[in-house]
Amino acid sequence: MGRNIRKRRSPLAVRAVAASAALAIGGGGLVWANFYASAHESNNSGRNTTKAAGAQVATIQCPDVGQKLSNVPKQARGEVDGELATLDQQITAAYQRLATTRDAQTRDASFVQNSILTPLKQNRSVIIDRIKLEINRVGGKAPGWLDGLSTCTGQPASGQNNGGQNNGGATAAPSASASAGAGAGAGAGAGASASASAPAGGAQAGNGGQAGNGPVAADFVDITKVQPNVARKPQTGAAGSSGVFSTSCGVNANKKFNTDNVIVAPGVTNGAHHLHDYVGNQSNDAFANNDTFAAAQTSCANQGDKSSYYWPVVRIQNGTQDFDQNNDGGGKELNVGKIQQVRQAQIKFVGSPTSKVVAMPKFLRIITGDAKTTTNGLANANAHWSCTGFENKVQLTAQYPICPRGSTVVRTFAFQSCWDGVNADSANHRTHVAFADAQGNCANGFKAIPQLTMRLVYGFRAPTLTNGQIKNAYAVDGFPEQLHKATTDHDDFINVFDDALMNKMVTCINNGQRCK
Repeated sequence: MGRNIRKRRSPLAVRAVAASAALAIGGGGLVWANFYASAHESNNSGRNTTKAAGAQVATIQCPDVGQKLSNVPKQARGEVDGELATLDQQITAAYQRLATTRDAQTRDASFVQNSILTPLKQNRSVIIDRIKLEINRVGGKAPGWLDGLSTCTGQPASGQNNGGQNNGGATAAPSASASAGAGAGAGAGAGASASASAPAGGAQAGNGGQAGNGPVAADFVDITKVQPNVARKPQTGAAGSSGVFSTSCGVNANKKFNTDNVIVAPGVTNGAHHLHDYVGNQSNDAFANNDTFAAAQTSCANQGDKSSYYWPVVRIQNGTQDFDQNNDGGGKELNVGKIQQVRQAQIKFVGSPTSKVVAMPKFLRIITGDAKTTTNGLANANAHWSCTGFENKVQLTAQYPICPRGSTVVRTFAFQSCWDGVNADSANHRTHVAFADAQGNCANGFKAIPQLTMRLVYGFRAPTLTNGQIKNAYAVDGFPEQLHKATTDHDDFINVFDDALMNKMVTCINNGQRCK
């Protein structure tokens, strides 16, 4: 299926004017551990939003069609991915209209429904019909429930304003919930993710953050006031694999950025709607394919690793802007502030406590975390925020940490470590891989693969939270309607190890060695 077809099917880039910036709220010994399971993989806690009857609509919530489409014929996936990207563009345009019509909304209580949500539903219905047509055209059977996914809702504000004067007690010591799945190691990880009693948090007043859509004060917590929540990892048994393979790929010093996502939206420029850092493969963009990846240059020290590792950038919202302040995916979609480069990017692959690992298939694609948790809830959330010196004690999912003097922010990712043994990708980019259970076992039919773990260390100044005001706030880039919540953090990986180096990795891990 040709690239040009997918590009033609996707609409023009969103050109709506972004919301005017609200009051700027800013002014001017490392621990490592193995990770095994996601704290939220089986969490069905529902929507990550706050509802307040009669409050002004803060954001737009639409069913995530892509997450629910787990069975799309391979022949239709290219076209379907293009149409899913169109749905994202529609939501972005609707959110921008929401953000730029506040005066009209105050004068007309039905404005949001009549002028934003109803047209959005109509536009979504057209695209959903196209998705059904593409599935049926290649001999599949489009599910009937797709028609029920066109309706979006407006989520009201939670009473937070101007950075969150009413912040739900974020300055007080939170009662952190361990939510510990399997294998939260001494350095914290996927099994140790905690939601530090943040407000349910999807909605907020329209002037949180430098660009008006977050973060707000309630999105931050003093890490010294959070109770330890990191659970112990499972012991590695005689049949397990305890080795560690490291690869060094730099910190994106050459500033390779784009707002594409070739996994989710191949052939669609600005498919991510937010900016990514890239290390490893230097040819990753919307139009890259397996041949492109195999022929690319790599920033990794070992040239046998041409894998692509990428994640949304972190920005400081201190009133300054960056190179993309007038670009799609940047300031036009309310991702504003100074981009922060990581000081360290540690990439390791670890084993399973209960079995040996098998080689990953070449070009395996894995997404960990969920960029749309305000829409989808926390079932796939896998964000891990902490501070140096605290990683083996506290890991946060629902809030960003405020680190004490001498400590700095750390983002950690622990990817799915079980593979279905057949597919390098799946229709919703999730069902071909899975997390191990609390004991480290893969489900029937799945095989243990080397588990990718990433640790990103930053060096920016800590925010300050005083009298409900957050100063020098930071946040990850995201879709504008997701309000820059900490839970939306995510990471992406495409395996482009050559066969010799992949076999070396597997042998190293299975033999309990430390290699690179």
